[in-house]
Amino acid sequence: MLQTIQGIALLVVFIVITLLMSKRIWPAMLALPVLAIFISLIAGIHLQDIFKYVIGEGTLMLTQPMVIAMLGGVLSVLMQKTGIAEGFIKKGAELAGDKPFAISVIMLIFIILLFTSLGGLGAMIMVGSVVLPILTSVGIGALTAGVIMLMGVNIGGMFNFHNWSLYMNSLDLTKEQVQRFVSVMVVIAFVGALVYLAIQLYRDGFDLKRKKMARNFALLVIIGGAIYFAVKQFAGPSVMEFIKSVGSVLQTGFYYIILGGIIAIFAHAGYRALRYRNRDENPIHWSAIFTPIIPLFLILVFDMNFVAAFVLGIAYGFVITYKREHVTTLLKSLVEGSYVVLPAVILMFGIGWVLVSVRGPDTMPEAEMLAQYGTDTWPVRDLLVPFVQSIIPTQGWQYVLVFTILAPLALYRGPLNIWGMGFGIASVLLAAGMHSGAILGMLWSVGQIQAISDPTNLQNVWVANEMKIEVQKILTNTLPYSWIFALLGLIAGAIMYF
Repeated sequence: MLQTIQGIALLVVFIVITLLMSKRIWPAMLALPVLAIFISLIAGIHLQDIFKYVIGEGTLMLTQPMVIAMLGGVLSVLMQKTGIAEGFIKKGAELAGDKPFAISVIMLIFIILLFTSLGGLGAMIMVGSVVLPILTSVGIGALTAGVIMLMGVNIGGMFNFHNWSLYMNSLDLTKEQVQRFVSVMVVIAFVGALVYLAIQLYRDGFDLKRKKMARNFALLVIIGGAIYFAVKQFAGPSVMEFIKSVGSVLQTGFYYIILGGIIAIFAHAGYRALRYRNRDENPIHWSAIFTPIIPLFLILVFDMNFVAAFVLGIAYGFVITYKREHVTTLLKSLVEGSYVVLPAVILMFGIGWVLVSVRGPDTMPEAEMLAQYGTDTWPVRDLLVPFVQSIIPTQGWQYVLVFTILAPLALYRGPLNIWGMGFGIASVLLAAGMHSGAILGMLWSVGQIQAISDPTNLQNVWVANEMKIEVQKILTNTLPYSWIFALLGLIAGAIMYF
């Protein structure tokens, strides 16, 4: 009887705090720590254990993502202060000329590359103030231009590695597991963005020669599919071994080419630093565009530690733009970059509290837990697991159906919003035995709706204001697309994990 009452009380607390966040009465930074404390008290966790484990261990649980977020903020501010980001976008506009589809795609790609490292509303405003006028100057509609910006930020954010580390630490996943699903999600979102561009530019009145585009796309698909199936069906073992050996050689060659390229661009940066060390100006060279790309390659190709990769990215950005008294710029970037991501860092404190309150501490000895609570498992798990186990999907089709229907709950700071209750729900699902990869797939898939369409996002509000459109118009325009992105991501998750 007591467990039933406690279980109902936990459910009520979840619902109430979720509503407070979704109605923006309480910010997530306050709501999540309060939720963690209430969960612990209702389950009968002793005060000393709340202080020692939920608060103490929970605060430090996500230390790595916090540090990576701060370094990402430093790199973002450095790129803004040195003019790298602005030069990046303007170079893209010069390459595209006045072709609306071409310029849209190039701007989209450049935004994606920039936001692998950039982050925060300040970076959004800085890049948007350059990108949006370029897009509208060739006749692209205000709504279309704004959504191009939001979709580019969303896709770039998928390669923003402090987000990866948050999932890795929260769900006990490896980098390879996160990379595997994110790669699929990137393809879905990028192809979806191109489809959106083609449809929306047609609505804006542009003649995109749709038949030619469709024919070329279909031809590429047919040729690629034919080659794949021919190799798979007709190539004998010796041929397949030859292909694998060639692939291995090419992979090794690619590895050394990238390594040599990184050494060369650092040498080039050093040369420019020496050349401009006593000058007040250092014109932005095209090689500065490697600043946000270097951490990406170091992590993906060389499996470098996240922190070290970001430090080298910051070092390259500093050296390639070096000029007299440039150290002051770096120091300001260190301070301001850390300040920009402080809200996200504080939010990670709350996420850590919730994770420990639901899953239990890693450092509490089993004998101590048994002596304190009469069980060798954390009491909150004992309360939540039976209920959640009865409702979590056990088959792939259930997983896709349930979370596709529930996907809009990522909007308005709802329970599936990762910057709201998302990781709280995830910790319950994980404790109930759901595959951590499936939880990753669910959060990342439904997160497409939140990242692109949510009217409560600061970037959506800013874009709507800048483009002189209603923020709800972005929601109605993009929701059909982001919901499809979520569906496709869930299908991919079902195939991978069920």
